[in-house]
Amino acid sequence: MPIQNEPAAAPWEAAAVTTATARPQPADDRAAVCVLVGDLDIETLPPAEQALDEALRTRPQVLVVDLEQVGFCDSSGLNLLLKARLSATAAGAELRLAAASPTVLRLLELTGADTVFHLHPSVGDALAAPR
Repeated sequence: MPIQNEPAAAPWEAAAVTTATARPQPADDRAAVCVLVGDLDIETLPPAEQALDEALRTRPQVLVVDLEQVGFCDSSGLNLLLKARLSATAAGAELRLAAASPTVLRLLELTGADTVFHLHPSVGDALAAPR
């Protein structure tokens, strides 16, 4: 009897899962980079929130949130980023957003949140920007 393969996940199911990692930036011990992947919405926030909290626990002077692989962000994702900004400020860190997609940039513009975040075209640019 042949072994049946499990059905592949539909593309929208795979894209809906957010994974997040926090890693210190090797070139600069004063900075941390938090990489978010997938969609930022109400159903996928816990890993992103955990990674942002973990990155802030390292007490960086600068926390860069890499959004290059985030395809969609709703109001709950935006609230998470705003909350992370407040937490970073309270910890004496500066939060910078890097490599946001046009979709995420549009959300930031429509809500006026682009005026409260430091936006950079890449992680490298965010790390190189003066404090």
